[in-house]
Amino acid sequence: MVTNTTEGQLVVRDARFCILAARFNEKIVNSLVDGAIDTLRRHGATDADIHLIKVPGAFELPLAARAAAKQRTYDGLIAIGTVIRGATPHFDYVCAECASGLSAVSLQFDLPVGFGVLTCDTVDQAIERAGTKAGNKGSDAALATIEMVSLLRQMGS
Repeated sequence: MVTNTTEGQLVVRDARFCILAARFNEKIVNSLVDGAIDTLRRHGATDADIHLIKVPGAFELPLAARAAAKQRTYDGLIAIGTVIRGATPHFDYVCAECASGLSAVSLQFDLPVGFGVLTCDTVDQAIERAGTKAGNKGSDAALATIEMVSLLRQMGS
């Protein structure tokens, strides 16, 4: 059994968070944002610790995340959006570029970036993941970000 284990805690201590939210599919995104904010507050963040930035859609999230990361004022970013499959390959391109772009920001800046971008086949699936049957993925992204902020601090990053 391994005796030396490091893992993040789910408590916010002197941390600032930036939520980046896509306006496309806004009703669903707003539920995800509400879930993220509620989770941050429940784990110790104050309103002064949270900054919300809105962008047109999920494709624009990586650029906004990069700009926020360059400021070096946030301990974690939480990207929130909803992409729903349509009849064309547009869905695949947006999802892929959004995910890879956010990952690149996280690695380039050694900064936790919570991925709260829904990639669903139907509107019903998105609604389920925005606070009904399947929980709230905005809340889940906030939890992952809180934990990673804590973990990186423990690791000296």
